[in-house]
Amino acid sequence: MELGLNTIKKALHQRYPFLMVDRVIEFEKGKRAIGIKNVSVNEPFFQGHFPERKIMPGVLISEVMAQTGAMLFYDEDKKENPTYYLGSIKTRFLQPVVPGDTLRVEVTPVKITKDAGIINAIASVNGKTVAKGEFTFKAIQ
Repeated sequence: MELGLNTIKKALHQRYPFLMVDRVIEFEKGKRAIGIKNVSVNEPFFQGHFPERKIMPGVLISEVMAQTGAMLFYDEDKKENPTYYLGSIKTRFLQPVVPGDTLRVEVTPVKITKDAGIINAIASVNGKTVAKGEFTFKAIQ
């Protein structure tokens, strides 16, 4: 199932300029999600990172992976979904992400309970892995 921006906004509590997931192209609740971030030269962080060779900051690549991971907890049957806070991040960066790239993030659960979870994420551009990591989450009502 594909999820558009309105559904993503129901699942995630971040908003522009910090809502990093443009769409979810595949979604299986609690099992798998694939999110897309279209990296535009107009992103505000490119003004300073780095003006002469624009590279998406690793912390923001991690944020895209974490937000896509939080989608695994989304339940369309709930009137209001809780906010999931990041507990820990363990990420490796393998290649730079630059303006014009489409960042594709695939997340799968390691362990999910009703109010917490651990997920694995792989971020790629044009089929090449650019980052991978493990993230933990905790729901706060």
